[in-house]
Amino acid sequence: MSEFFLELFSEEVPANLQKNTRETLLQNFTDFFEKENISFSEKGSSFSTPNRLLILFEKVNKKVIKETEEIRGPNINAPENAVEGFLRSHNIEKKEIFKKKTEKGEFYFYKKLAKKIKTIDLLEENIPQILEKISWKKSMKWGDFDLNWARPLKSILAIFDNKTLKFNYHHLKSCNSTYLDKEFEEKKKTFKNFKSYKDHFKKAGIIIDQNLRKKFIERELKKIAKRKNLVIEIDNKLLDEVTNLVEQPNILICTFSQKFLDIPKEILIISMKHHQKYFHTFDQKGKITNQFLVVTNNKDIKGFIKSGNERVVEARLSDAQFFWEKNKSQNLVKQITKLKTINYFKGLGSYFDKIQRMRKLGGIVSDELLISKEKVELSSSICKVDLISDLVGEFPELQGVMGGYFAEAQGFDKDISLAIREHYLPTGLDSKTPKKPFSIALALSDKLDTLVGFFGINQKPTSSKDPYALRRLALGLIRLSIENNKEFKIRDLINYTLQLYQEQGFEFNNKSVQKDLAEFLTDRLKYYMKEKDVRIDIIDASLKSFGINQITKIYNKSLVFNKLINKEIGINIISSYKRAFNILENELKNKELELSINTDPALFKNDYEKKLYKKIHELRKYFTSINKDEDYELTLKNLAESKQVIFDFFDNVKVNDEDKTIQKNRLELIQMLCKTFDNYINFSIIEGV
Repeated sequence: MSEFFLELFSEEVPANLQKNTRETLLQNFTDFFEKENISFSEKGSSFSTPNRLLILFEKVNKKVIKETEEIRGPNINAPENAVEGFLRSHNIEKKEIFKKKTEKGEFYFYKKLAKKIKTIDLLEENIPQILEKISWKKSMKWGDFDLNWARPLKSILAIFDNKTLKFNYHHLKSCNSTYLDKEFEEKKKTFKNFKSYKDHFKKAGIIIDQNLRKKFIERELKKIAKRKNLVIEIDNKLLDEVTNLVEQPNILICTFSQKFLDIPKEILIISMKHHQKYFHTFDQKGKITNQFLVVTNNKDIKGFIKSGNERVVEARLSDAQFFWEKNKSQNLVKQITKLKTINYFKGLGSYFDKIQRMRKLGGIVSDELLISKEKVELSSSICKVDLISDLVGEFPELQGVMGGYFAEAQGFDKDISLAIREHYLPTGLDSKTPKKPFSIALALSDKLDTLVGFFGINQKPTSSKDPYALRRLALGLIRLSIENNKEFKIRDLINYTLQLYQEQGFEFNNKSVQKDLAEFLTDRLKYYMKEKDVRIDIIDASLKSFGINQITKIYNKSLVFNKLINKEIGINIISSYKRAFNILENELKNKELELSINTDPALFKNDYEKKLYKKIHELRKYFTSINKDEDYELTLKNLAESKQVIFDFFDNVKVNDEDKTIQKNRLELIQMLCKTFDNYINFSIIEGV
């Protein structure tokens, strides 16, 4: 058993390209080993640093036994040149082939005898092809070379069984050495195996394994935060990024001037987290501090790195502070007309046009939410004004957020400033959802206007592309409804939004916007429920029963039944419905019957019919008595409790009676039962029915 070890040394590869490439490379080598029947330990490993991409396979067989194999050639009736081509491709003579009959006819065959092949030979032959399969999201060429790589590739270290693998890859030759320092490339060292390689770099403080590097950074961040009595919220995405930016991690605690704590905390966070890849901190009361943590790639013996990072932050925050003081006093209302100069989207007008539509749409939504129409209209009018501010120009991630701060600074109602701050939310499956009525109204109006507009000009998402994030917007709209337990007349709102576009003179090519958008929202609702682990048959049963105007009802009914379907309540409901539905379906399939919507109690022949009829009316009375605040669990409990009456009926009553009038009446009774159950959801779609 031997070890295979490969290192690709290059100039610094961007952090966002490393993960996908190391996983792809590992998979490509794994596939190659399996194809060639080269056995190895359970799985290979892949590692990366900014400059190094590594593959490791342990317990690899030194030799591979290729079993005897019959290789099929051309049909015996094929032209002679086809036969000659087959002989050439396998480097054999005609006397080595033979004829053999198969299900598809008679063919020439060649028996390839068993033989042993050295793994080292297979690796040397195939590694260049495996490397060639790597596809970078972004790549470059350099010099006169034709190699595409993320950054210039400098060397290839390749070792198998303590021996150097010898192959060429473009302009590079494999070897058993690598550069020790990315800054001083004259420093090289030779290695025989991965252990000596890993130990060497470990002594130098370099952590080759990105998983260990990530754990080290996280542990050190928490350790420093605890020592300084700070609270740190470690963003996993940021942690992954800094892990791939360094190989010799060192954590520095830095500070900026306390005067910058007067500007909105979101500006501070964006400046540090998104722009500089720093970790911001809070005090024990949850207030942001002027201390931040920096992950560097070297020890900061002279303090230059610390002071350099502090200067960068100070400069950026100075600009932000200047813009904040300038922008917060600029009257929002007086700046509304400036939105006429900012194009929203081709075919959809300017941002001024958009807020006029939002203002009217928000007014309609406010009626459904029973809130002040005037406040919603005012929120709509000024919610996009921050787009012309210097701060949002510098920090586009803060659009909406800064608008809320500007409104607050200028003395607008708290409901209005909060609505502006939150009107882009929710932005994803896990992001915050607005809870206040004015925020809901503004967020809904914004999303609906965008969706109708883009569907109107046929800029709908495709299976592979969604450049305008319409799926995210639709999901946001759905979450606004579900998580606030609010139903909106979506179809009416879509039509009204279309009318608003028409009033502004916009003519859409797509004449089926309402239908297309309703289907799109339904699809997003389906996706949302799948993410909540609701069974697909339950989702389909709910969607068949209710339309897009009842998003909350669809979701809640599905969620509750999903919780109970495998418990006694669910089992009783399914068994009862199944027994009734299957008999009804079979009889209607085999007979040309037209059933009425009711049954005639005068035709009942026994108490079992009467009791079932009574139970159905009790259930119907219950369904007519419930309001929008239906207790779904209670409804299901009531349906489940019908089981005994239903089973007594089927155990003691012959549905297919010789008297056709009685038979029809009993089938109508069963139909009434099924339709009554279907007031909850369409149970006929549930698996097992």
